[in-house]
Amino acid sequence: MSKLSINKLMKIVFATNNQHKLSEVRDILGDGFEVLSLSDIGCDKDLPETGNTLEENAVQKAQYIFNHYHIDVFADDTGLEVEALNGAPGVYSARYASMEQAGSTATPLSHDSEANMSRLLRELGENNNRRARFRTVIALIQKGGGQNCAPKTNLFQGIVNGEITREKSGAEGFGYDPVFRPDGYDKTFAELGTEIKNHISHRARATQQLADYLHKRKSP
Repeated sequence: MSKLSINKLMKIVFATNNQHKLSEVRDILGDGFEVLSLSDIGCDKDLPETGNTLEENAVQKAQYIFNHYHIDVFADDTGLEVEALNGAPGVYSARYASMEQAGSTATPLSHDSEANMSRLLRELGENNNRRARFRTVIALIQKGGGQNCAPKTNLFQGIVNGEITREKSGAEGFGYDPVFRPDGYDKTFAELGTEIKNHISHRARATQQLADYLHKRKSP
């Protein structure tokens, strides 16, 4: 039997349709894994994200897919945590601007990166404390090893520290990338480009932990 037939692809769902995230994760996991998106499994539902922490949101999304599709799955949630804003926008990073418009008790309607960055820069104003960090949490849920074994949940975390710039710069990346400059670099994520970001980003670090875990599980 050939080595290729022994090392079958591990099929796993990444609970997203974000092509930026999918490409980044597929590159890091590499050969041996077939990473499926939500559209690949026919899921067009809005996944639950009602938690008060990144961990809760990641687990909620992964649990929804596992319960409805019975397939190994991982989901992520990412927050930008700004020191001068007491950790905001944090778990609400993707909905930051729409929450301001609708009020904190209303359901945010959209994820508008430009509006989110504008609100962030406006609230920081001339504050000289620009320290911030991106934090990604990945929740992995896999079937148990035996017929009666409960599914197992694992969490992985990646953090990159940096600062918020005073204006947007760069055209690559997504989200808050044009206003976040990671420590050790003189350019924003949006200026550094995908190749560098994929090696140093919060998601890359969390995904590398996920990859190390999955590769160990996959090894004979």
